[in-house]
Amino acid sequence: MKEKKILLAHGAGGKLSHDLLKELFLPFLNNEFLSALDDSAIIPAGTFKIAFTTDSYVVKPLFFPGGDIGRLAICGTVNDLAMTGAKPLGLSASFILEEGFPLEALEEVLSSIKEAAKEAGVMVVAGDTKVVEHGAAEGLYITTTGVGIIPEGVDIRSSNARAGDLIIINGPIGDHEIAVLIARGEFSLRGEIKSDSAPLNGLVEAMLEACHDIHVLRDPTRGGLATVLWEIANASGIGVVIEEDKVPIGEEVRVTCDLLGFDPYYLANEGKLVAFIPEKETERVLKRMRAHPLGKETVVIGRVTTENPGRVLLRTKIGGHRLLEPLSGEQFPRIC
Repeated sequence: MKEKKILLAHGAGGKLSHDLLKELFLPFLNNEFLSALDDSAIIPAGTFKIAFTTDSYVVKPLFFPGGDIGRLAICGTVNDLAMTGAKPLGLSASFILEEGFPLEALEEVLSSIKEAAKEAGVMVVAGDTKVVEHGAAEGLYITTTGVGIIPEGVDIRSSNARAGDLIIINGPIGDHEIAVLIARGEFSLRGEIKSDSAPLNGLVEAMLEACHDIHVLRDPTRGGLATVLWEIANASGIGVVIEEDKVPIGEEVRVTCDLLGFDPYYLANEGKLVAFIPEKETERVLKRMRAHPLGKETVVIGRVTTENPGRVLLRTKIGGHRLLEPLSGEQFPRIC
């Protein structure tokens, strides 16, 4: 029998990632908090609930248009907390440094961490450093952990989508992954695309001020919009229909995808959120989001149905339907 091994695709956030968690990690580590497989664990703590999350960053290259590994680490962890509605209390950051890594580059990363944390209104309150031999890492890896408080009356989970919910997103998809791709220089591409990496907790706070009854929030990072919608549809046991002509995709992203054969619905984002909201509350939420700097381009892209539970359908511009399944294999590894 051929020995089974970890593939790069296991880290792409798609079906293989999902299967790895379900078939290997959960049998050993399963509990009521981990099994939800949300962006953050929601843990009761006396009279309130806390959100707890951790993530590692191995992006290649370390610096790219619109950000770097430091900004990515802060924004990614803050956003995972925000997807439960939590207000971040503090972060930790652990650095694995390769022998020979330039101190000037480390200073630049730390400066980005400082600025992103300030932007998010959160502090890095604990940390650790380790140094490994030259060749044992690609310069720098960062692991961040975050803790936040969930406001009373807020219950946002992937399993909470309900029939009739409208689905909204706060802007164009795919900018982060294409920015990282261009920065690698592998395809001799040039462009003005920048990563959308940004802390979304302020935007989420504005949304909750407009409506406490937000059912689901997710940031479509690895695996992109299609994979996140599939995860929500399966967790909630509902169907999802989104409209091709409503999903915002920038022209440079669209052209790059056409040239290289990528599917924009599976591209990673680092400053976007998908929200499932009761239809009667949507206009009020949209108004608040569009008044926020990170929500100016917010649009409704679809709705929840009782038909085809566990499936995501894209209604095409010509009136047909395309089934969106989770990312299979690796579209583009090492993007966060």
